[in-house]
Amino acid sequence: MKKKFISILLAVCCVMAFAATPALAASGDSRVTIGVDNTEEQIGTVYEFFRINRGEVTELQVTNAEERKYLEGIAPEQKIGNVALSCAYIEVRDSGGIELETFNINWCTNEMYKNALATAGITDAKVIVAAYKPVSGTGALTGIYKAYEDITGELLDETTKSVATEELVITSDLQEVLGDASPEFMNELKAKLAQTKGMTDDEIRQLIRDTAAEYDATLTEEQIGQILSLIKQMNELDIDPDTFLKLAEAGQGVQGFFKNVGDFFKGVGDFFSNLFGGFGGND
Repeated sequence: MKKKFISILLAVCCVMAFAATPALAASGDSRVTIGVDNTEEQIGTVYEFFRINRGEVTELQVTNAEERKYLEGIAPEQKIGNVALSCAYIEVRDSGGIELETFNINWCTNEMYKNALATAGITDAKVIVAAYKPVSGTGALTGIYKAYEDITGELLDETTKSVATEELVITSDLQEVLGDASPEFMNELKAKLAQTKGMTDDEIRQLIRDTAAEYDATLTEEQIGQILSLIKQMNELDIDPDTFLKLAEAGQGVQGFFKNVGDFFKGVGDFFSNLFGGFGGND
């Protein structure tokens, strides 16, 4: 009787453990996201950039309405457009950081995408962002979120997605002042998040000005206000700011900064080695 009870108990424990475990994505799982307004010929061009045949990977569609959910009020209207054209290939990996290529993306740079992905907790993936003609690429993160959630079976936190999108747009805008150094500038501010937690808004504004001065750049009050808002939202994610400093010292860069944002991912846990893809309108 005792042996039977123990057997039943072990079986129940196994079932409970299995049920409590998130549906982890296996390394190598992949998705393609396609802007819904592409023609068959245009989609064919995009698949050439992906270097795979259509049908080999599960394909998802992204609409301009989906892009606007995160971009409206943040990105310039002309960058959002009225159609979804950007596309992406995403392959999950267990390690190695983010390997990223872009084709016909003329506003968002590779580093900007990588930084935004890190903010969303996506740290290990092979990603190709492409369009059949030059587009801004601002809608790309919408596809990234959709692909991530489809592969993992888990929903990303809405606040985290919005913050990552806002970071991408602000960093892109800052190119006008900082040029290619805009992602590096944003990374430096992230490294100072620990300091900002105890600062007033005016003190954070001054920190932003001082950091910009290190790049021989002068920001407008509007730009400073946008960055201030972003920093405050990042602080609300309740992540240990020292995480970034430790990773930076270890030479891992920004890719792992927000890896501990798991609490917002409703059980996705530690496996943020998951992917990214996307797209957008005139994006």
